[in-house]
Amino acid sequence: MSPTTPPTRSAGDERVTKETRISVTLDVDGDGTTDCRTGLPFFDHMLDQIGRHGGLDLTLHAEGDVDVDAHHTVEDSGILLGEVLRRALGDKRGVRRFASIRVPLDEAVVEAVLDLSGRPYLHYEIDIPGEKILGDPPFDPQLMEEFWRAFVMSSGITLHLTLVRGRNTHHIIEASVKAAARALRDAVRVEGTALPSTKGTL
Repeated sequence: MSPTTPPTRSAGDERVTKETRISVTLDVDGDGTTDCRTGLPFFDHMLDQIGRHGGLDLTLHAEGDVDVDAHHTVEDSGILLGEVLRRALGDKRGVRRFASIRVPLDEAVVEAVLDLSGRPYLHYEIDIPGEKILGDPPFDPQLMEEFWRAFVMSSGITLHLTLVRGRNTHHIIEASVKAAARALRDAVRVEGTALPSTKGTL
């Protein structure tokens, strides 16, 4: 690799437990190509949104005990995706680090504020009507909080998601995912070579 060639920001891994088997590959500087298959159609759709709106090439395949509950599959997917993202970003030299955005979907608006801080923290202020999202199987929207918590803990990201307004559960959840993805896309953008921290590490 020549001195002028930027490092490849990609990684992959597999996580196997008694409850799930998950594999993830990620290219931070991709074009939004995704292949996400978890046995949960709505969750697959949300993972596709993360890749497409985050500008990430993302493959995530999961086999889990969804006949018991979707919780394990959703949470473990967040854990592994966060770990792979952290590895792909390396020392984060040159990244913008901070980003924020408000994203609408029809009547719903969600704000995402993100920091590639190295300090995992989730503020999740997304109040939803509570009904499951139709599908086969139906998806419990409360699981998205578990996904984001697992994601930030393993990636070392600070993420605030706040519902500004909204009534439709599907719209609220999808707007929150798109907002997080767009904020991530902006935060990982490389602007130079310096590390954006007075500590010398992120």
